Formats: sequence, structure tokens, C-alpha cells
Amino acid sequence: MRDGPGKNLLTASVLAIVLAILGGCVTTTRSALVTSADSSDCVVLLHGLNRSWHAMSKMATELQAAGYTTVNVDYPSQTGPIESLAPMAVNEGLETCHEADAVQIHFVTHSMGGILLRYAHNESPIPDLGRVVMLAPPNQGSEIVDVTKDWPGAELLSGEAGLQIGTDENSIPAQLGPVDFELGIIAGTGTISPFLSMMLPNPDDGKVSVASTKVEGMNDFLMVKNSHHFIVTDDKVIENTIQFLRTGKFLESNVPVTSVPSSQ
Repeated sequence: MRDGPGKNLLTASVLAIVLAILGGCVTTTRSALVTSADSSDCVVLLHGLNRSWHAMSKMATELQAAGYTTVNVDYPSQTGPIESLAPMAVNEGLETCHEADAVQIHFVTHSMGGILLRYAHNESPIPDLGRVVMLAPPNQGSEIVDVTKDWPGAELLSGEAGLQIGTDENSIPAQLGPVDFELGIIAGTGTISPFLSMMLPNPDDGKVSVASTKVEGMNDFLMVKNSHHFIVTDDKVIENTIQFLRTGKFLESNVPVTSVPSSQ
């Protein structure tokens, strides 16, 4: 792509609009706990970059209907690097689940939320970690970060953490090894951002390529025709998420688990 005044002006304008929208985002970590008398299992929900717990509210409601205690965590995704966000968000979920006397703790994550969990677990293994479902996680990093990290205002929009999830050898995803917990991954193949999709290998969801979502050690994999933004509210995605938490398998896997890139 060619740089120029026109492109920089457009970029700055878009960033100004987005940052205005994000002005009311949370600045401290908090969580919403809903307990269930039918289960000793607790599910922690972690949203992605520039989102809030509202993004995971439909998923939380359906998990509660399925009998799970849920902890929907809200964390300030733009304030600090992954090294500080990961323990902040993950520990909030774990501590709240423990307060609810949970025996086993599962996670459902969206986008960067999955990287926070992997980082936190690598640094301090979670002994009562159950099953995990990651929705559109940049497990191998995102090429969009590689392209946009030097654009004007990129750090204001993505924060330190967002700039750490590129594909280069110094990125956080590149430093994480294979997973050692039961993991199901759901990747999207739809997009509402054709411009961003041009920066990604096909197929992609407008933010993350399907290939980038995979990680060595995962147990099941599913592709759905959803965009990165809306994958968290899709009924099919929610149904398959609940099924994996119950059984360790999706209802309809459609990609061989063996087609996974080696971890760096």
C-alpha cells in the first residue's frame, strides 16, 4: 500500500470516530457472576480487543440456561500490555468462580481473550482448568497488526496489547507453545470489513485468518460463516460451544484437527 496525506487523513478520521465511541469503555476490571444450583462447573467469559462484557452477554445467558455458573469479565483491553492484562482478566474470572465454590472452571474466549488465557496459563498453570472454547483467536497472530502497526494512531486504537499480536517472532502468540488443555476452536469465514480482509490470507473473518486461529494441541475445530464481530452471538456457535463444554467435541467438526501449523 502507498502512504500519503490522503490515506493518513482518512486513517486519523476513522480513529477519531472509533476512539469517541470507545470513550466510555471500562478502565478497571469487573465481572458479572450468575450462579447455578445445577452445576459445580463455572464458565469464565473473556471478550476481545476494544469490546466489553456486553459482547459476551448472549453467550453468558445461554450458558446459564444450560446449567452453568458464569462469570462475564470486563477488562480494559487498551490499558497496558498482555503481560499485565492477562493476569488481571483471568484472575478476576478464577477468583469469582472460586467464590462461587466452583469445582471446575471452563473458559469461553473471543479474539484476544484467548491469547490472554494462554499467556496467563503459561505463566501460572491453572490447576482446575476445564475445557476451553476460543472464538476467532489470533493464535498465530494477525497480519493486520503487521500492516497497520506503524499507521498514525495505531497504538491509540489498539493499545499496547493489540500491537503485541502480530505474526513476527517477537509477538506474544509466537512465544506461546502448544496448548495443554482441552480446546475447541471456532473460526469465522465471513467478513463485514472487505478492506481489512484484503490484508489477510483467505479464508478469514475480517480480522483473523482461519489458518491463524489454529494451534498445536487443540482437540476440535469448526468453521462457520460469520464475521469476527458477530461470531460471538451466532446461535450455531453458541450451540456448539455448549456441546464442547459438555463433551469435548463440537456437534459438527468440519476441518481435520491435524491441519495445524507448528507452534513457534
